[in-house]
Amino acid sequence: MRIATITIAATLLAGCATKPTGLPPVPVFAAGQTVPVGTANDDAADDPAIWHNAADPAQSLIVATDKKAGLYVYGLDGQIRSFLDAGAVNNVDLVTLEDGTVLVAASDRIDIANSHIATFVLDTGSGELTPLGRFASGPGEGYGFCMSQHGSLAALMVTKEGALREYEITRVTPGEVPQATLVREMSVPSQPEGCIYDERDGTLYVGEEVSGIWRFADGATTGELVFPIDNQYLVADVEGLAIAPEGEDGGYLIASSQGDNAYAVFALPGMTPMGRFSIAEGTLGGAEETDGIELDTRSFGPDYPQGLFVAQDGMNPPDAQNFKLVSWEAIRAALGI
Repeated sequence: MRIATITIAATLLAGCATKPTGLPPVPVFAAGQTVPVGTANDDAADDPAIWHNAADPAQSLIVATDKKAGLYVYGLDGQIRSFLDAGAVNNVDLVTLEDGTVLVAASDRIDIANSHIATFVLDTGSGELTPLGRFASGPGEGYGFCMSQHGSLAALMVTKEGALREYEITRVTPGEVPQATLVREMSVPSQPEGCIYDERDGTLYVGEEVSGIWRFADGATTGELVFPIDNQYLVADVEGLAIAPEGEDGGYLIASSQGDNAYAVFALPGMTPMGRFSIAEGTLGGAEETDGIELDTRSFGPDYPQGLFVAQDGMNPPDAQNFKLVSWEAIRAALGI
């Protein structure tokens, strides 16, 4: 009888258990959204990167992953400019080189035992991607990825197992796989994904999904956990990271608090929490269970005059997952920063 009572009580307690939720976020609303990715009824859309068109900001482009199929290129109107069947690419980033070449690279998880970095060139006129090939980036499943041009051109592979490997790309030649050299190895204790460099000083931020946000100084091989999961500002999983630099070392770091469909904003350099926001349902749908995010604080035309924030939307019924576009000006106004 006692066993039965304990069993019933445990069942009732389990039924009452609730998922943690953080501090109430302020709502903001999407001003645009992309056409859904082609992989339906699956967790497929994952990570965006933004190319800024300095000559005509409203004609800028978004490169984004369908991690089951390949890479999309979207206009700011959300329409597809191109799709490349690149296979299982998870996270993506891009840089504009001194000669004007726009290099796009992504974590390639086609071989889940051995990571690779897949590389492409973006034709900013047509929106087409041309593959350059991929290079090996060590054992483990390719997962997170980001690039930096601080000092030299760096590409960071973040494996699902927790390894962080930084490569210096020393040559990019049309039609050839870029030449790359391993220059730094780091790690975090458990599964990471989101990462972002601060281009001002080379500081690297990495999200360890169930623990919090790590910071690595430029060139350092050990880091520090600068903001842990606290179920107030960050609710596991910590996913995408983005940065809004201001001045010498100020600005903001934004993190996807996937566990409760919100985004936490921290003031730099001290990682002081400034608040949280959500992308709420309005004229367009909201965003939930966000993986990758991206932010560029330059002007992108009248809809995004102070910057563009792009977030993967993990729940976009009745359609497949897509990406939501939000004005950084609207986010700042909502948070009062």
